[in-house]
Amino acid sequence: MAETVYDVAIIGGGPAGYTAAIRAGEFGLKVALIERTDKLGGTCLHWGCIPTKALLFSAEIWDHLKHAADYGIDNVTEPKINWPNMLKRKNAIITKHVKGLEFLMRKNKVNTIEGYGRLTGPAKDGIHTVSIYTEGGGGAAGEQSFLKTKNVLLATGSDAKMLPGLEADTRILTNIEILSMPTVPKSLVVIGAGAVGVEFSSIFRSLGAEVTIVEFLPRLVPVEDEEISKELTRQFKKRGIDVNTSARVEKVEKTAEGVKVTFTDQNGKTVVKEADKVLVAVGRSPRTDNVDITKTKIELDRGFIKTNDAMETAEPGIFAIGDIVSGLPQLAHSGSMAGMIAVAKIAGKHFRPINRLRIPGCTYTEPQIGSVGLTETAAKEKGHEVKVGKFPFAGNSKATIVDSHDGFVKIVSDAKYGEILGVHIIGPSATELISEAVVAMDLEGTVDELMYTIHAHPTLSEAMLDAYGAVEGMAINA
Repeated sequence: MAETVYDVAIIGGGPAGYTAAIRAGEFGLKVALIERTDKLGGTCLHWGCIPTKALLFSAEIWDHLKHAADYGIDNVTEPKINWPNMLKRKNAIITKHVKGLEFLMRKNKVNTIEGYGRLTGPAKDGIHTVSIYTEGGGGAAGEQSFLKTKNVLLATGSDAKMLPGLEADTRILTNIEILSMPTVPKSLVVIGAGAVGVEFSSIFRSLGAEVTIVEFLPRLVPVEDEEISKELTRQFKKRGIDVNTSARVEKVEKTAEGVKVTFTDQNGKTVVKEADKVLVAVGRSPRTDNVDITKTKIELDRGFIKTNDAMETAEPGIFAIGDIVSGLPQLAHSGSMAGMIAVAKIAGKHFRPINRLRIPGCTYTEPQIGSVGLTETAAKEKGHEVKVGKFPFAGNSKATIVDSHDGFVKIVSDAKYGEILGVHIIGPSATELISEAVVAMDLEGTVDELMYTIHAHPTLSEAMLDAYGAVEGMAINA
């Protein structure tokens, strides 16, 4: 019987990998998807995007219950947090979508293989060989097999970074351990104020924990526009979160019952904070160490893989997508698009390269943050003459209806032509509203065009309309 030769073998079953597999199946390619665990979905579905947003929704409902009487709902006098049931709901959502992915693999004739995929070197006569190890699953430990394919997609994802000298356990947590705690901690120190750090801070503050944030850089969510960072800091402090920026962690120690974090604050003062748990949220490292990249011509940049616009590496026939790609933000949606681009290239179909300035960033705190394009500072640094429009949600009737009227929409535009250079939102449904800005920028809409684009009333999206108008000093509701 002739050996199967796949059109593409994908190593990694997270959003980048499974999206690429589905698109390859839609193109009629013969596809193998190699995943080291027994469930597809990767970090995003099991330990990242999906479970955290499920808990954030529960936290949002809990916050609304605290004000039930204000909404005309009586007798909600003694609600209680049932953390095990929150985790049960979170797990049920994960299971539902894992099954959905399994169905999509069958539908698109993708052969899913459990194991660790590794490269063996360059292609021979146009065919790559991928070695597959089944360590602790799908066969005897260390069992090895080989797969032939015309193309390889590396989609191995990333791992949470840990501070030097520390190891994750029941008290020193990463995004994995914090999602399986048996109880809500009474106190939590969060090291790092990127998306992961501030989202977990938001969840556990809503659920009653005393939360302290320690961030080395001068502001929360440092990749965002400075005004967004300032507003999030204001609202976090209003919620009772202890925010420490420009702070250096000196030591993390275990105590008899919890942890002790010693840090130097922005004034040079030594601060000691004791808590039940500490969450280390200082970024993610690409999983490129154990794929035998050194057997190829693939070029690395600080552990990340260099690619061209079609996601091709320096080794012919090998592509890289997702969190491991140099210069690509570690976001599920950018990884998924990279997967679709790579497969289109393999199939000889039309594609558009990813435009880094058109990738939306979303942070699901309370309040939410959504952004795309250049910050005001970055736009000025690039030489643009900038005009800015800001509109507060306090002037939006729907925001008042949903009892979430803090925050604003900020439009950064080019003064000469009215080009939208960046949009930055903090407030209700910011993570949904930002898609309008992505579409507008992708279609090269100008301030003049967008301020005459009718938005339904009453909606939160009207805040976008008013923000476009604010660029020209003509917001209606402010």
